[in-house]
Amino acid sequence: MSGAFQTQLLAGKHAFVTGGTSGINLGIARRLAQAGARLSVLGRNVERGQQAVHVLQEAGTEAAFHQADVREYAAMERALAEAVGRWGRLDILVNGAAGNFPAPALGMSSNGFRAVVDIDLVGTFNSCRAGFQHLQQPGAVVVNVSAPQAYAPAPFQAHVCAAKAGVDMLTRVLAMEWGGAGVRVVAITPGPIAGTEGMQRLAGSAEDAARVVRTVPLGRLGTVEDVAEAVLFLVSPAASFITGAVLVCDGGWSLGGLGHLVPGG
Repeated sequence: MSGAFQTQLLAGKHAFVTGGTSGINLGIARRLAQAGARLSVLGRNVERGQQAVHVLQEAGTEAAFHQADVREYAAMERALAEAVGRWGRLDILVNGAAGNFPAPALGMSSNGFRAVVDIDLVGTFNSCRAGFQHLQQPGAVVVNVSAPQAYAPAPFQAHVCAAKAGVDMLTRVLAMEWGGAGVRVVAITPGPIAGTEGMQRLAGSAEDAARVVRTVPLGRLGTVEDVAEAVLFLVSPAASFITGAVLVCDGGWSLGGLGHLVPGG
């Protein structure tokens, strides 16, 4: 695929990315920007948001930051309305805001469990629900960022497993309900991605990282670019007949189960 064609692939479109100020989600936003989309990124940290806008502008697009907490529905309504007011349309909605910390169920408070479910699952619902009225119909695409914990149980991840399983099922239900409006709803499931906060939390040492690599059939950690390219496919015309799908982008990592997330396992 030529660089010129890729630049024009999303020309004139507007993408809104929650959690888009860092990590995988910023990588997704940057790839969409390189394909010609205008970007709105949402997060809670203003400094990170300003840095993300600079990165996206360097990628050759117009970009704006919106400060909001995905757990607060009214705040999401305002942020999405502001973004659409700025760009005039909403074509792509990427829900990537998430939380995680490793802890056994008996070592986790109810508030800790609820915090992850509220960010990952309720936050995704809030963004989808508030965003639907603005989505270009037909033709818009919603991409929910899931995780292997949605279908592969992992020790010390009860909160994430519960939340991401909900995200996957929400994706399928919305695909059914919104298909008639011409809105596609899909999900992407990144595996162990090098250089991310999530990887640092789950495998912070070089020894732990090497252990994870040994469990990946493709023999390496993924990159942010791997995930971003998969998302670009999902929002492109090449995926126009794909909805309700959860695309796994993990190098085969989850095929063996996630028991290897146990420290030293």
